[in-house]
Amino acid sequence: MSNYSIFETEIIVRPSDLDINQHVHYSKYLDYLLLARYDQMKRCYKVSMEDFVAFGYSWVASTVNINYKREVKMQDVVIAKTQVDSYAGAQIKVNFWFVKKETNKVAAEGWAVYTLISLKNGRPTRIPDDLIQKYLI
Repeated sequence: MSNYSIFETEIIVRPSDLDINQHVHYSKYLDYLLLARYDQMKRCYKVSMEDFVAFGYSWVASTVNINYKREVKMQDVVIAKTQVDSYAGAQIKVNFWFVKKETNKVAAEGWAVYTLISLKNGRPTRIPDDLIQKYLI
């Protein structure tokens, strides 16, 4: 477990999130992760995705691992929790959990590796020290 802060974003399941079995489609968890990261970057880390673009950077997902544990259904509320695990060079690893608010049980969990890229050339670029300091809270 990382020593860095865990931040939360509340998500209400929508009808369009459901699969044929009437629970959240596995691919929607990627949308939930993206929503949580965008929200938390701006609200918690105080560096929005728009800020990164203004600095000449963007993030791309390099690897995502998700373990599904429980179904989530229509109108459930999910708490998306994320936490920086580690960083090196151009990459940062983020742990995440999707917790059903009603039961406080983990519905899915995993980790993602994001790579910082330069918008000038599209290539990975080392995460600047000043940005690392903002993420290590």
